Amino acid sequence: MSANAPPAAAPPFAPSPAEGPATEADLAELDRLATSYRALTEQIGRAIVGQTEAVEQTCVALLAGGHALLVGVPGLAKTLLVRTLAEALDLDFNRVQFTPDLMPADVSGGEVPNHAGGDGPSFRFEPGPIFTNVLLADEINRTPPKTQAALLEAMQERQVTAAGRRHPLPDPFFVLATQNPIESEGTYPLPEAQLDRFLLQIAIDYPSEEDEVEVVRRTTAGPPASIEPVIGREQLLAARAAVRKIAVSDATLRYATRLARASRPGAEVSGVNPGALEFVMEHVRWGAGPRAAQALILCAKARAALRGEVHAGGDDVAAVAPAALRHRILPNFHADAAGLTADDLVARLIAAVPRQAEAGPRWLREILP
Repeated sequence: MSANAPPAAAPPFAPSPAEGPATEADLAELDRLATSYRALTEQIGRAIVGQTEAVEQTCVALLAGGHALLVGVPGLAKTLLVRTLAEALDLDFNRVQFTPDLMPADVSGGEVPNHAGGDGPSFRFEPGPIFTNVLLADEINRTPPKTQAALLEAMQERQVTAAGRRHPLPDPFFVLATQNPIESEGTYPLPEAQLDRFLLQIAIDYPSEEDEVEVVRRTTAGPPASIEPVIGREQLLAARAAVRKIAVSDATLRYATRLARASRPGAEVSGVNPGALEFVMEHVRWGAGPRAAQALILCAKARAALRGEVHAGGDDVAAVAPAALRHRILPNFHADAAGLTADDLVARLIAAVPRQAEAGPRWLREILP
């Protein structure tokens, strides 16, 4: 490693060092976040009708410091949601339309000749669109694996390497990728190991009839509403750090771990009736790894923070479980034959794994000033 190379950033949801109990400043930041989140949803509501769960899950991913994959059929405002969120957060935004002929340098940038003069030929690094705060990777499954791998490496390492030199990406840096689930011709599906790099896979479904009527009314009546920024970069970074200090009891940690372990065929999970997990042996080809439990806890903390809570519990874990696990559980051909999706399997896991009773406020007093 060269002397001027910056240290590699930690993975977005790797265990963080112990930071001690929450301080009054942390609690004030969390309270400020809950207030700002209400204003944020109001701004997003100017452009996006309904999709409340998708909006919340996208904000959870950003607050937890991870990346998200938005999956839905065309025309459900996935791109508009990401652009609106970036505007409301006052963050730099770039969009890349992934195509079969897109090359890695088209995303990350590369060395180009320097024509400024000098003693001999020289090159300079020209940053690509990935050098932004919020990157919309539109239809990520339409580009070849080589370009996908370049993006996924930057997502994990938070840097780009060109000509042996490392170029750190801005902080914060979020990738929100979209994927169309109804077309497979001419696509390059992400392998399961690469899907695991996304903190959440957010499912965006058709709106209700009333919401769809409102969409048609708004989009055919006049120009789109302007979006005002309500949360800046510095507040987002401070809130992201405060989320790490949200309290989680041992019971909640164990519940999240058991959910992940219970998804693995043949795994022994304490506190869970083996007979209740027979459907995993029958319908799951590959289960979630330890990164899934990390994602469950971090997203549970972020969800609690958006609600103004200073601790996350089993309800928060269960609420984020579908988005955190659906892309980490691989159904087998028995599940396909029975018409069972990954969401169906996650729902049965949540029903099968019991939640432990919290120990009450005693453990919470230890983290409050």
